[in-house]
Amino acid sequence: MAVVQSVLKRLPEPVRRIMLKHRELLRFAVVGGICFAVTTAVNYTLKLTILNAHPVTALSVAVIIATIVSYILNREWSFHTRGGRERHHEAALFFLISGIGVALNSTPLFISRYFFHLMVPNVSLVTQEVADFFSGMILGTLIAMVFRWWAFKKWVFPEAGVRGRTTKTGRTLHAVDDDEDRKAA
Repeated sequence: MAVVQSVLKRLPEPVRRIMLKHRELLRFAVVGGICFAVTTAVNYTLKLTILNAHPVTALSVAVIIATIVSYILNREWSFHTRGGRERHHEAALFFLISGIGVALNSTPLFISRYFFHLMVPNVSLVTQEVADFFSGMILGTLIAMVFRWWAFKKWVFPEAGVRGRTTKTGRTLHAVDDDEDRKAA
């Protein structure tokens, strides 16, 4: 927390205000970056080894693994003050929406491979890999990210400020209002 406070103090006032106002989105983006790295690592590990002939399956498995990481990080950090649902209901909605996200994430790669035939022997290996990366990892991730941001806030974590944090001493900390954010900054 001290690191975040020291970084915030060094930022110009307008930037600090914007960051505080959109902190949930910034946290969601950081989680997304971490999950993008997990997806990329798992996808290429599978694609270049055991699922070489099945790139859509490799991407789907990678996205599912990253989704599990995403649930933990989003629940405990990005949307830590949001809630409004019982945990099992929240988890079921999260994974249902993420399942739709997997389909959205895989669709551009599927189209690239099987409608545009951007695969060996129709194109070079380099062209295939560039098309796979752009369609699956970039375009698919962006489409799924926009959908997930909207759906998580609407259905999974619908109510702001309902969950607090419990400290090691047993105290419950509640969400900080925007007015309190301005005073702290």
